[in-house]
Amino acid sequence: MERIKGIAASPGIVWGKVLLLGEAETHVPRRIILEKEITGEIDRLHKTLEHALRALAQLRQHTERELGADAAKIFAFHEGMLKDRSLIDPIENSIRVAHANVEAAVTDQFQKLSRQFRSMGNEIFAAKADDILDLQRRVLGLLMGEEEDRLERLSEPTIIVAHELTPSQVAAVPRSKVIAFVTEAGGLTGHTSIVFRAMGVPAVVGCLNIAKKLQDGDEIIVDGDSGEIVLKPDAQIKSDFQKRAEQSARVRLKLEETDSLEAITTDGVRIQLHGNIEFPAEVENVLKHGGDGVGLYRTEFLFLTSDTPPDEEEQFESYKNTILMLKGRPCTLRTLDLGADKMTQEMLSEPERNPFLGLRSIRYSLQHQPMFKTQLRAILRASAFGPARIMFPLVSTLMELRQAKLIVRDVMEELEEEGIAFDPLPKIGIMIEVPSAALMARTFATEVDFFSIGTNDLVQYTLAVDRGNERVANLYTAASPAVLHLVKNTIRAGRYANIETSLCGEIAGDPVFTMLLIGMGLRTLSLVPGQIPLIKRVIRSVNLELCERLARKVGSFDSEHQIQTSLRDELRKLDPANFGGWATA
Repeated sequence: MERIKGIAASPGIVWGKVLLLGEAETHVPRRIILEKEITGEIDRLHKTLEHALRALAQLRQHTERELGADAAKIFAFHEGMLKDRSLIDPIENSIRVAHANVEAAVTDQFQKLSRQFRSMGNEIFAAKADDILDLQRRVLGLLMGEEEDRLERLSEPTIIVAHELTPSQVAAVPRSKVIAFVTEAGGLTGHTSIVFRAMGVPAVVGCLNIAKKLQDGDEIIVDGDSGEIVLKPDAQIKSDFQKRAEQSARVRLKLEETDSLEAITTDGVRIQLHGNIEFPAEVENVLKHGGDGVGLYRTEFLFLTSDTPPDEEEQFESYKNTILMLKGRPCTLRTLDLGADKMTQEMLSEPERNPFLGLRSIRYSLQHQPMFKTQLRAILRASAFGPARIMFPLVSTLMELRQAKLIVRDVMEELEEEGIAFDPLPKIGIMIEVPSAALMARTFATEVDFFSIGTNDLVQYTLAVDRGNERVANLYTAASPAVLHLVKNTIRAGRYANIETSLCGEIAGDPVFTMLLIGMGLRTLSLVPGQIPLIKRVIRSVNLELCERLARKVGSFDSEHQIQTSLRDELRKLDPANFGGWATA
């Protein structure tokens, strides 16, 4: 028996038998073909590509039914790649000139493209490289007679273990047959992790070298709540996890009772709980769990799920539908957070050496003003249908904010001249995600209507730890005294200027931090919709005095270990039966 710690990507506790998915590189037959075979091999190539495109179209339709139209657009890159002459021509050339058989020609070209993407030096290109390997696997499977993917032939509930999975692989999985996912690579913010959560299947990512320790049929436990994997568990361990799973299920069932209740402390302090979403369809979950609105609409997903940027009308319809579904509740739309791990090849003319410190987020928008103005036009037009707030990501200087606000005013003047309706007084805010913004929060507060603290990036930039790098995951913690100092400084600045301050990072949905955040002065949290009931339950179990006392106590500590221990102890005291599992995670 062995325990492996990874990153909890989607909650739930299950155990079962493993199915290992290997890399795209398979044993490919290689031979020199005769001149008379060339035409036949090229015909095989085109028939196979057509077959693969039909399969992808079916997969896209399936994903649209299950997860919505926006999620289905994630496969546009796949379909576009299989139609791209820059892929097809070199394969045909290899067959004609080098007399390579079609399997070898396909493999060589896909591998070449994959290496080119990986050499570009950031996570989004690595993700595209995995997409290419996924396509290679699909095309080779058809060429070599393996028309049904192993995933599609599953006959019993299974846990998928792989180095890394692409969204298309995950979306193709029959939900009744796969009970959990485990990957060696990946982080919380990747496309695949988002699909895991949308599917509601337990998942743990970042489990280094786990595939080498397993064989098909081995039994493992997957704890998507804590990020722990237990290999080949004995009867006692399974019994322990069975109790945890049953307790977790009881707690989650009990949490559903809070959906219709307000998030209010025992002494009457109301906390606003908003949802973080990527697609309009997710608004349904926000409302189901009693959310007060959308605190973070990640609008870049419209761009990342398509091989071409969406036009103004497409964006407008998406934003308008989201706002209408909220029925008068506020919707905070973050402008494009493109760049670094979210940049697509089409949007980057030359790869950057260090993209996380490069042209990303608001910097990218300011240097691509036509695209930025198009998005702002769509947001402002949508604001005519309900309360819409504009939020700029990763602002680090006052000049960036002022320039962005000038562009908003320019767009408003254009819309007014064209006679197009919009909210003439939209609330404008910024995300506090870098130390410079947190330290200058009092100055920024005079220029905006609200703050939203993005702790995911704030931790990354304060501690110099890549949040998507599983090798340094142990160093990435929001419990750092330095991070909490910056959070507290931002809250104070917002209160001094009498503007709303919310927090939309991962810790907003972590019950261990809830009391601390309330005690530090936060009255608005934005989180994954499914986490709302749990945080609401914590809020309804505490009073303001308890939270403020905890905040003062934690403020005197100088190590993250002390802070985490204290926060977990306090959570456990509230209700061991309901919160004990999270307090020990």
